[in-house]
Order: sequence, then structure tokens, then C-alpha cells
Amino acid sequence: MTLFFQTLVNGILVGGLYVTISIGFSLAFGVLDVVDFAVGEWVMLGAFAGVASQSWVHVDPFAALPVVFIVFAAAGALIAPLIHRVRRSRYARPALMALAFTFGLATLARGTMLTAVGFDPRTVHTRFATGTLSIAGLEIPWLRLAGFIFAMLATGLFMAFLYMTRTGLAVRATAQSQENAALMGVDVKRISTLVYSIYAGLTGMAGVLIGSIYAITAQDGPQYALLAFFVVVLGGLGSVAGVLVAGLILGVLQAMVTIYIGPSYTLAVVFGVLFATLLVSPRGILRRGAAV
Repeated sequence: MTLFFQTLVNGILVGGLYVTISIGFSLAFGVLDVVDFAVGEWVMLGAFAGVASQSWVHVDPFAALPVVFIVFAAAGALIAPLIHRVRRSRYARPALMALAFTFGLATLARGTMLTAVGFDPRTVHTRFATGTLSIAGLEIPWLRLAGFIFAMLATGLFMAFLYMTRTGLAVRATAQSQENAALMGVDVKRISTLVYSIYAGLTGMAGVLIGSIYAITAQDGPQYALLAFFVVVLGGLGSVAGVLVAGLILGVLQAMVTIYIGPSYTLAVVFGVLFATLLVSPRGILRRGAAV
């Protein structure tokens, strides 16, 4: 029984990181109306940014998280207008062209990093890497707890921005209907750039946290893209609350399968659960998202 609760706690702690990755991904989908195939590469690049901070600048990667957010947000601000331009193209199938653009962006990032750092796995080292917190017989690694707290803090600030500011209101209006938001005076292009910028910053930060828990390589991007896709679809397309629940479910599922079945079965079980859920509720686990 102790093993079960230990695995449950570990899964919840990692699930918090999946929430951070997926909440921006979900909102970017709602506002830009395109699935960003590069989400996994943002995670991978964030992890390598953490490696660079410890190797080149000699700064603890957790202390560098605000800088990582700013750098990745700036990169997102440069890329978002290109996605918006492709998405609003007068040529045939603009949605398909936008998907091709993000797929090409992911391929470029992955290829560049493979050329730069090779195939060797890297780990982000931080002062939180050693030691555990003992509670009721459970051993909670300080590293995972610190990562969970950072992730939840970032997610909480993002949620406060969405629901407690006028700009957040404009973002939510744009996610519901770009046409109606534009009629109400919202600058859809500016909002799209802002959302993609915040999404890239959050995902880069999450990459640093994930890289401190798991070894990561330059070709791991598609794996995290699949996990983000799972969370967004299970939670319901466009449902922020659904993403919060689905991210924690993913973390627990992954931990339970790894311990009780085997790590090689993780994706099979995870997407089996997704398929079964969508058969019952096409709008996601909370029945609040767009139907798949």
C-alpha cells in the first residue's frame, strides 16, 4: 500500500509539469486555431536552456527560470505573427499550411539541436537534486516537489492573468470566437502574438523542470508533443479546467503504469485511456471542450 501512495504522489508531482506544458498549448490552439506540432521542441529547448545555464553561466537552472521565460517568450513573439499570417492566408487550405509550418518549425529545431549537441542524453543539475521530504512514511524528492511548486505557481499566475485582467478577458473572447472578438474591438493579431509568447515562455520553463527530473535528448520533442496532445484532448479542446485535471491524470497514469506494468507500455495504456474516454465523452473528461 505504501508503494501505491508513493507512486500516486510522484505521479501528481510530475502531472503538475504536464499541466504547465499543456495549458498554454490548449490556449494557443483556441486563439490561433492551429495545433502546434512544435510544443515538444519547446520543452526540449527549455531543458537544454537549463543545461546551458549551469554549464556556461554557472547559474542554478531554477534561479534562471525567469530569464528562460523571457527568452522563450521573445522567441514566441517573433514566430507567432508568421503563424497568424499563414493561418490567414488567402491560399487554399490555410489551416493545413499552418500545421505544416509548425511541423517544419519542430523539424528545424530538432535537427539544429541534434547537430549542435548530438544524441547524448543530458540532465539539468540543480541544488534541489538531492534529499527527500518524509511525510507519513512517504519519501517525496525535493526536486520533484520544487518542480511541482514552480509549475503550479507559474500556472496560477497565468490563470490569474486570464481571469482577472482585461487583456485576459480579450484572450478568452478571442479563443471563443475570433470574428466576434474582432467586432468588439479586440486586436486579434496582437492577442494571438501575446498568447503564443506566453505559451512559449511557460513551455520553456516546464522544459527546464522536466530536464531536471528526466534525462533528455535532442530527439525527445515528439514524445512530449504526444503527452501534451493527450492532456489537451482528454481535458477537452479549449477547456482550461479540463487541462488541469487531465495533466494530473496523465502524471498518475504514467507513474502507475511504469511501476506496476512496465515503462514500455506507458503510451499504449495512456492512449487506450484517451480512446475509451472519448468514446464516452467526445468533449473531454469534464464535458466542457469542443467535440473531437
